[in-house]
Amino acid sequence: MSIRLGIIGGGMMAEAIISRLLNQKLYQPHEVLVSEPDQQRRKFLEQIYRVHIAEDNQTVVDSGEVLLLSIKPQVLDQVLTSLNVVERLQPYPLVISILAGVPLIRLEAEFPKYPMLRVMPNAPATVGVGMTAISPGQRVEPKHLTLATTIFEAVGEVVQLPESLIDAVTGLSGSGPAFVAMMIEALADGGVSVGLPRVIAIQLALQTVLGTVQLLKNTELHPAQLKDKVTTPGGTTIAGVARLEKAGFRSAILEAVQAAYQRSQQLGEQISM
Repeated sequence: MSIRLGIIGGGMMAEAIISRLLNQKLYQPHEVLVSEPDQQRRKFLEQIYRVHIAEDNQTVVDSGEVLLLSIKPQVLDQVLTSLNVVERLQPYPLVISILAGVPLIRLEAEFPKYPMLRVMPNAPATVGVGMTAISPGQRVEPKHLTLATTIFEAVGEVVQLPESLIDAVTGLSGSGPAFVAMMIEALADGGVSVGLPRVIAIQLALQTVLGTVQLLKNTELHPAQLKDKVTTPGGTTIAGVARLEKAGFRSAILEAVQAAYQRSQQLGEQISM
């Protein structure tokens, strides 16, 4: 069995990565091995993606060029107790952690001599338009960064940042999809409140947000410039903008990112204790 990618944890993000990597033919199904405690989930991944499945985590650690830790931070200790990380004669695989709040220093202590990356993707990765931040550990070489970038570019865009900024990434792009979803829901509710059918209101809200994002990316306009372009004197948009300002819309979004950032820091402190 020639495994190139081993994954501990077969949840939503792991499935997104597997799906995109296979779809783009960066990996073949027989080159991927996934360990997952839930039997139904194992069966699903095996049937849909034809990847190799393991019930135990040790099998995954002992094989592959890349080891992806795709588990919840709360079960890290449980997973680590199931592993016997030993010195190897062959090159050590690159370990990539997508565990929110778990610092590199903690993981590097558990995987001595292994090159380690801390990575923060987000939910849109499941449809190939995610945003991923990568932070290298002490033993990471340029070839490891290239490999990790290739993997996560399959699910969207990638930036490299120092680990000190990963909690900030968690607050913005990690938690951001929930904030955007709430804004879309509020836009649709606003449409319903002025007489639009619910289905039409949601369609309008979704396409408005999608179109605005695409416009900003294509034109490279600053968001404030676009806002000014569509805000005519005495018009409808400025009336709405004024009400948003009165309600503290921008402050609320800013504080939501700050709160998510602070919670990520708290989780990291708890896990590293």
